[in-house]
Amino acid sequence: MVARVIPVNTFDLVIFGGTGDLARRKILPGLFRRFLSGQMPADSRVIGAARSDLNSAGYRDMVRAAIDEFGGDEKAETKKLDAFLAQLEYVPVDAKGDGGWKELAALSRTDVVRAFYFSVAPSLFGDLAERLHTHGIAGPKSRIVVEKPFGRDLDSAKELNATLAQHFDESQIYRIDHYLGKETVQNLMAVRFGNILFEPLWNNHYVDHIQITVAETVSVGGRGAYYDRSGAMRDMVQNHLMQLLCLIAMEPPSKFGADEVRDEKLKVIRALQQVEPHHIVRGQYDAGKDTQSYREDAENPRSFTESFIAMRCEIANWRWSGVPFYLRTGKMLKARSSEITVVFKELGHSIFEDDDTSHQNTLSIRLQPNEGMDLQVTIKEPGPGGMRLVDVPLDMTFAEALGDTDIEVTDAYERLIMDVIRGNQTLFMRGDEVEAAWGWTDPIIQGWEARNDVPKIYEPGSSGPEDAMMLLHRENRKWRNIKA
Repeated sequence: MVARVIPVNTFDLVIFGGTGDLARRKILPGLFRRFLSGQMPADSRVIGAARSDLNSAGYRDMVRAAIDEFGGDEKAETKKLDAFLAQLEYVPVDAKGDGGWKELAALSRTDVVRAFYFSVAPSLFGDLAERLHTHGIAGPKSRIVVEKPFGRDLDSAKELNATLAQHFDESQIYRIDHYLGKETVQNLMAVRFGNILFEPLWNNHYVDHIQITVAETVSVGGRGAYYDRSGAMRDMVQNHLMQLLCLIAMEPPSKFGADEVRDEKLKVIRALQQVEPHHIVRGQYDAGKDTQSYREDAENPRSFTESFIAMRCEIANWRWSGVPFYLRTGKMLKARSSEITVVFKELGHSIFEDDDTSHQNTLSIRLQPNEGMDLQVTIKEPGPGGMRLVDVPLDMTFAEALGDTDIEVTDAYERLIMDVIRGNQTLFMRGDEVEAAWGWTDPIIQGWEARNDVPKIYEPGSSGPEDAMMLLHRENRKWRNIKA
């Protein structure tokens, strides 16, 4: 089975921060893959814009090196790479001054889709937005893409939204969260709303609890200074895990449209109850045999910032009343794994007298690595000797189930950038959604800061602090094992 490629209209994509790490690692290699797939029209252009004193030829050399370093199998397509690089331009631009803007305006075309990727610090968003309009580069049909963080609290998020709204309509603003571009995240919606099998069971009558885990094996590394100002709550829960929670819990939208989907996600956030302190566990990784501790990585020996957080949440609506949602994310854990698991209730009565163990069906959606899902069901154990029951997974790994497709190589950034060109905002966060998420997050952070809570220390390569295990154990539940 070959994946169907939907073409897009001719476009100009300007990448502010076009020489930065994100552009080199993700955006530009992703665009080359879209070029190879035939999705990038031959008359489209990618224009890098940054402070670096380069010309277009120098920029193409930099992009060639980036694709050679960060690309996959596609980097062997040297002849096609030359054709892709021919569609690239570069303009040195001063985000806070006037340098380079006339040259960028001279490259601007009004008869194609124009998109501007703000791959820069949020403090520059306002300057870029203002100059795009002052120099007549952006128009009423232009689109801007902004990276997280979308503020660090409710007040700064409101300020950021207001700044962008001075120059762009909400329909032009694409707040990108790469988690929403993952194939499995979108399949979550397909499974929920495309199969009559699951939707009747997707409520508090049949679901015992839901777990969302995003585990990483890496340390904060070179991001120590940034991470120490944010922590796992701001860096992961407020955006990535919140989005996964919304998709798993939202009501069916009237149609698969941008505002319809985002309206339902917003209702979930507004229905989230505040989390009690005893339902929160924060942790910091310790030093390992060959690794530094979090405080050493952050260069802050007195840091109270969490590199791990687990919490028990509840949604106050008819569908989910009484169903706990357990969220967990952390650095330096035992495996790299992102997974959503729906744990269904036990049978009210078992007819099998010889079986004294409990059995619960689970639906697990793996986001990374090895995207796919499995449904755990109870069957008879093969062989003689009575009716012995055993739980087994019905496994569907997408790459195996769907055959020869581009699922494994299509990066989330590629998919989302093409959605920007199409003008499809379904997988992007809306301004009121961002503010509602911060409105729920802020009191939790303020609470532990007021209490001077100290994160629990956990060993690198573990599943996090023991207290996180107790978060479920005291309710006779247990976390899914973190495994690759």
